[in-house]
Amino acid sequence: MDGGGRVVFAVIGRKARRLRGARLPLPAADPDGRLVLPRPFRRMARFLVNLASGRVHIPAHTGTISAVAFYAATGLYGMSVGGYTYSFAQSTTTAFGFAIEDVKVSGNNETSEIDILQLLGLDGTTSLVALDIGVAREKLAHLPWVETVAVRKVYPRTIEVTLKEREAYAIWQHGSELSLIEKNGSVIAPLRDNKFTALPLFVGQDAEAAAVDFEEQFAGWPDLKTRVKAFVRVAGRRWDLHLDNGVVVKLPETDVQRAMQELTRLDAEQNLLERDIAAIDLRLQDRTTIQLTPEAAARRQAVVEARDKAVKKAEREKQI
Repeated sequence: MDGGGRVVFAVIGRKARRLRGARLPLPAADPDGRLVLPRPFRRMARFLVNLASGRVHIPAHTGTISAVAFYAATGLYGMSVGGYTYSFAQSTTTAFGFAIEDVKVSGNNETSEIDILQLLGLDGTTSLVALDIGVAREKLAHLPWVETVAVRKVYPRTIEVTLKEREAYAIWQHGSELSLIEKNGSVIAPLRDNKFTALPLFVGQDAEAAAVDFEEQFAGWPDLKTRVKAFVRVAGRRWDLHLDNGVVVKLPETDVQRAMQELTRLDAEQNLLERDIAAIDLRLQDRTTIQLTPEAAARRQAVVEARDKAVKKAEREKQI
């Protein structure tokens, strides 16, 4: 500091800069005895000197603005710690005209718009700005029929929801429950609507997983396939066909095509499927077993008994 009270900063020369990397102690003062500040503090000291001397101009209301900014930052921090940030953003943006007023839904053939609105939690005051698209998408993805979902904000007050729904392939009966399933066997939802009754019915444990592979084997037998009311899985190994007239066709575990060809031949030659029978057993390759209905069995038994009586009567008459 010189005699006039001014702080004098020493300028480090080229030689000093070249020796900066050397670990030599810096002098506390120059040869004239004036104070030398470390380099990082020189700009700060220069600013303080200029500020004290009035050379730095401070705009009006700087103090007020700084105080407001400080209190605002403190308030935001407090809301963040207390968990009120979302509520504050919601109420603030709603007040500025960003309340959600319209929800446009597309691709929902089976999904109710009411279910979508309930999951989104819209109450007329929900802010479009504060709505978390990721959370909304995750909620809608858990709806039974939804395969994929896209949610988009359309400012200032609209949400667009686009769905791609799963496709029902068949009905699966497991116990007393009826469920709609996809082609890959995944369960979509319980059966609640009669409009799906035209879908094929698969019954039994593991029937939903084996449904597609088995039904594809009937591509060459369309007439018979239309008569099947239920495909029943037996012991997880083979299938029974329940026809529309009550006849049960028991298929083998393997070589289903051979059994189907035999069934077609018997029906063409003897009109087998229109007879009063209960079941056709095709499980054995070397024989086909026919089971009659109780009424048909009773009629057959009466015919057999009448024939036996007639034979015995003829034998008695012959002996006389």
